[in-house]
Amino acid sequence: GRGVLSRAMAALGAYRCIECNREAAELYRDYQRGVLRISICKSCQKPVDKYIEYDPVIILINAILCKAQAYRHILFNTKINIHGKLCIFCLLCEAYLRWLQLQDSSQNTDPDDLIRYAKEWDFYRMFGIASLEQTSFLVGIFITLWWMRPEMLKTKSDFILLLKALLLSSYGKLLLIPAVIWEHDYTPLCLAFIKVFVLISNSQAIRVTLNLNRMLPWLAIFFGLILENGVVYLFQKMGWDV
Repeated sequence: GRGVLSRAMAALGAYRCIECNREAAELYRDYQRGVLRISICKSCQKPVDKYIEYDPVIILINAILCKAQAYRHILFNTKINIHGKLCIFCLLCEAYLRWLQLQDSSQNTDPDDLIRYAKEWDFYRMFGIASLEQTSFLVGIFITLWWMRPEMLKTKSDFILLLKALLLSSYGKLLLIPAVIWEHDYTPLCLAFIKVFVLISNSQAIRVTLNLNRMLPWLAIFFGLILENGVVYLFQKMGWDV
């Protein structure tokens, strides 16, 4: 139950104070009979994690507002392993959006089986391109951070934690589907806002995970975008619609 998970994570030193980012031995103390007391951080003298008493909806709203405390709660003080599935689903959303735009630009309405097969292949191709672009973006971020602050990414667990944070913080891409379903004249503007929101979330995830200032995460994201756009340019030179 929750007590077993709490003891396991405490043994690994996985807890963090959501206010000052210092390690904590426990999030709360269980006095039995349903009496819990939130632990106080020895460094900042504030509750280690006030969100353990909050409703998940409130936590989600705080995460959408890009509050560092909410990000620390999710990344360090909870056991969430949906980053892989979330990444695949976001890529499917992006691939579907590109595939839909490609179909809109095509005037061929022939119901022939060969045409339907070609359209299906187009979706798989868009998924592959979206995956390569996402990989290039992440590689650009990792290379920049490793070059600027190599002490921050010394172990495999450091890389895995940052990768998990980046994938989880890309949840804003899920808004691509409703933006397309409820299509209107402002759809391109909505897509631009979604892109900006995802980048802001990525920046906050890097900042919280590595405990950095605001400048370096944005620098890493900038180089990640350069590498991603380089891949897009390469595909365009090959004559592919992206």
